[in-house]
Amino acid sequence: PLSARDRPPLPEPASATPAPPAAGRAVPGLYHHPVPEPDPARVEEVSRRIKRWAEDEVQLYPEEWEGQFDGFSVGRYMVACHPDAPTADHLMLAARLMVAENAVDDCYCEDHGGSPVGLGGRLLLAHTALDHVHTTAEYASAWKESLLSDAPRRAYRSAMDHFVRAATPSQADRYRHDMARLHLGYLAEAAWAQTGHVPQVWEYLAMRQFNNFRPCPTITDTVGGYELPADLQARPDMQRVIALAGNATTIVNDLYSYTKELDSPGLHLNLPVVIAEHEQLSERDAYLKAVEVHNDLQHAFEAAAADLATTCPLPPVLRFLRGVAAWVDGNHDWHRTNTYRYTLPDFW
Repeated sequence: PLSARDRPPLPEPASATPAPPAAGRAVPGLYHHPVPEPDPARVEEVSRRIKRWAEDEVQLYPEEWEGQFDGFSVGRYMVACHPDAPTADHLMLAARLMVAENAVDDCYCEDHGGSPVGLGGRLLLAHTALDHVHTTAEYASAWKESLLSDAPRRAYRSAMDHFVRAATPSQADRYRHDMARLHLGYLAEAAWAQTGHVPQVWEYLAMRQFNNFRPCPTITDTVGGYELPADLQARPDMQRVIALAGNATTIVNDLYSYTKELDSPGLHLNLPVVIAEHEQLSERDAYLKAVEVHNDLQHAFEAAAADLATTCPLPPVLRFLRGVAAWVDGNHDWHRTNTYRYTLPDFW
């Protein structure tokens, strides 16, 4: 493991008290860092405000889905992932986008009526809520009306409107680009589902570099109330850091959601499943191999971040690296503590 001096320094914690282990069990053998217990007052405020937005502003879900929304624990998630956010308003920028992304995934791809059939058309039209259509006056009104036609598009439109007002133009365009990456990953997974293709492990990991959490840590500067300038954000070494952060956090999701996905109908691709299929391993051994893959990605992320902090020690770069590292750690903590959504397999 890398020593503490090899990692970019994490943000100063608000409290020295780590999250209590009893809140949830970490995957045994998973390399991770504990985070301070999120400020309960902030968690409560963000939880209250994001639910009000979902219910009143965008009519996101029917009444019977309310328990699932509460179980997602958005407030805790955002407070843990963005410890340097100056205000709850800043945290709400991330919370709305996170909830909107989840709604698109659920309603277009997964649990609540999603299907790979026709997904490309639905995603493209939803993406126009983030990246507006510039067309003739005759047809513009029909497009604008379409943005209110279903819950995912209403959520995308509202969340992006709030974000654009707080972000710089380059930050907003960065987010649009990363959402296009996400949608491309959704489409690859959907195409494999339609053809019954079980990808090779390297193919799966390539897909997961796009269908992953990247849009969340990439906005850490906007949520922190500052900007990582576009020329620094575009550096190849910074792009590697961001990509590795997204890849590691996404495999965390594969590991914690493994049992939940096995219980869902059909074949649900995740890293342990494709390792078991192509490397002729038992479910247990494939899962443990996936833990090793995560650990390799996490170590690579930390090494790349430490190298960049040394070669380009500018204040916004160092702050952004700390923010991304905090997001990675907070994302793991949310998965670990969210026992409403996740239970671990009985492999130990």
